Amino acid sequence: MTYGPIDFIALEFEGNKFKGDILANLFELVEQKIVRVIDLVIILKDENGEVVVREFQQLDDELLSIFDPTDVKATGMITEGDIEMVAEQLSNNSTSAVMLFENLWAVKFKDSIIEADGRVLMQERIPHEVVLEALVDMANFDEIE
Repeated sequence: MTYGPIDFIALEFEGNKFKGDILANLFELVEQKIVRVIDLVIILKDENGEVVVREFQQLDDELLSIFDPTDVKATGMITEGDIEMVAEQLSNNSTSAVMLFENLWAVKFKDSIIEADGRVLMQERIPHEVVLEALVDMANFDEIE
């Protein structure tokens, strides 16, 4: 079985007021089979810096109902080390949603590469900020010429 690339993402929400408002777009991606959520952890850090971790299967019914349409598999692939790394970066009085998701859109393309006896030599995601910086640099270079 071929798998698509898997991304790790950690989001921070100030004030520990995560209500799932951003999930509509995630649900749409899941419904359209563009991504598949394969693990999810919620990290809460209170005003004193105390950390509480809730793995997907430990979430209360209210929070579980927010995520229900994503059909999260809760594989346990997000490690304690991942959780500790995110918790260290998390501001006090904040919530983090840490997620692994598979890019299903890439599976068919990857299958065609394999069928053509090809292989991926390198794959790297370029952060949005880096792209913006490169575009600004290019615009400034064009002005100099």
